[in-house]
Amino acid sequence: MREWYYVGAYWGPRKETARECAQRAELFFHLLTRCDPTFTQWYRGGRGAPRELPGHPVRPAVEEWEQLFLRGRNRTDVGKKVIEDLGFMEVVVNAKKDATSIHLHCGEYSPWGSGNTCLIYPPEEGPAAERILSAPVLAEVLTSMATAWDPDFAMASSTEMVDLVQKRKREVRVGWLTYLSRRLGKLPPLPAPVRVEPVGTLGWLLVLSPERMMAHNPEHVAFTARVRELLDRAGLIERPDSELVGE
Repeated sequence: MREWYYVGAYWGPRKETARECAQRAELFFHLLTRCDPTFTQWYRGGRGAPRELPGHPVRPAVEEWEQLFLRGRNRTDVGKKVIEDLGFMEVVVNAKKDATSIHLHCGEYSPWGSGNTCLIYPPEEGPAAERILSAPVLAEVLTSMATAWDPDFAMASSTEMVDLVQKRKREVRVGWLTYLSRRLGKLPPLPAPVRVEPVGTLGWLLVLSPERMMAHNPEHVAFTARVRELLDRAGLIERPDSELVGE
């Protein structure tokens, strides 16, 4: 049974300029180059891109990302006025076929917005998918996300596992690998084989298993649910209020 894996980082309202978001993006894409060979060049959409390429090449530079974010602002339907508190958005891919895509939404500070996110969708199959969907590579990816974006939490999981384990519409999601910011609280003792690694002074990375956790494996589901319950009892699953992660 095929499962659909993704990596997501999430954080609450945080007022940042396009320049500040671009500085985070520059660091993020620099760190990603260490994770997998396919993460060295990214492309954005738009008219006029060379037909042999996935899109317009994106340089991992602050100046370029600042311009991309400024162009990717939310606007009103009537008058096309910029909605400042909804931040900036951009999507990039790394290939035409078997691509990884990254969806960025940052700089949002509206309490009614959808939230700031960094989402990575790896290829569904092929050699790149096999490399990326391994615990060591995903640990590097999550560490890169945490270091650059300082999210409240991040996780790597299949959508099917999330659907089985998540109990509330808005909560800190627990996956095969999970990053938790120290802002959320104190980490409780967790059962083997969970491996806990500090991510600088920002938070912790939890690796539930060295093997891929799958929703169609009842033992994997039960163990992930058990870890989620322990974290919930410690107060780490409740999403933080906006004032805790604001400016």
